[in-house]
Amino acid sequence: MTAVDFAAFVERLAQVSGEVILPFFRSAIGVEDKSRGAIFDPVTEADRGAEAAMRRLIAQTFPAHGVIGEEYGRDRPEAEYVWVLDPIDGTKSFISGLPTWGTLIGLIHRGRPVYGMMAQPFTRERFYGDGKRAKLRTLAPSRGEAPPAEWATRALHARSCASLREATLTTTSPSLIAEDADRAAYLRVESAVRLIRYGGDCYAYCALAAGFIDLVIETNLKPHDVIPLTPIIEGAGGVISTWEGGDAAKGGRIIAAGDRRVYEEARRLLLQG
Repeated sequence: MTAVDFAAFVERLAQVSGEVILPFFRSAIGVEDKSRGAIFDPVTEADRGAEAAMRRLIAQTFPAHGVIGEEYGRDRPEAEYVWVLDPIDGTKSFISGLPTWGTLIGLIHRGRPVYGMMAQPFTRERFYGDGKRAKLRTLAPSRGEAPPAEWATRALHARSCASLREATLTTTSPSLIAEDADRAAYLRVESAVRLIRYGGDCYAYCALAAGFIDLVIETNLKPHDVIPLTPIIEGAGGVISTWEGGDAAKGGRIIAAGDRRVYEEARRLLLQG
């Protein structure tokens, strides 16, 4: 069975997670802080409910598969196929009423990410890829005031960008780069680009795959933050790795770029000194 064979099932996972999450968005939802006094790390009933719903569907459909999830940990991570779930990537944006969060669904086959989706049920967008191609499925806008009625699908292509001085860079927040040396390295890159945007969460990586952003730099990411996005970025022709050029699937300090020239120039600045 190939990753493509799982595409319809990923759509089902996105549907069930969205049905749990959407009633809580822009509502008076309770928030728990998982950090225990460190940097604020919120979790909500929507996070936990959505992951539980996806886990139930996986267990019913593919009982031999493993699952790695942000909220409920690891179940058979050594299995041939392992699902990687982040029910709400960008919970801080979610509880602030901002639509830059998304549900991340990834599939690993024998340790390698082979399929990924970022589903945004509020904007009704689904970005997905298998490492060779990437697409966006969304409700096509209609003319006038009539609501959109038809689903449209288009291929995603990262854009060409010759140098950092022409690039748009995003990170969720420089304040999340905890190490002084890492923040200084990031600021070297920031000072070299044309435009900087903050606060994108997982949506920034999809904007990169769609050709609107050239570079994303972050630190302290977990595997569930990265694995579902990797096949989308690579499928759109982009590149994603650790700052050192290693496997992004392990998390940590991550760089993603639409053009390898920008990727290499940014890495040189990040690793300078």
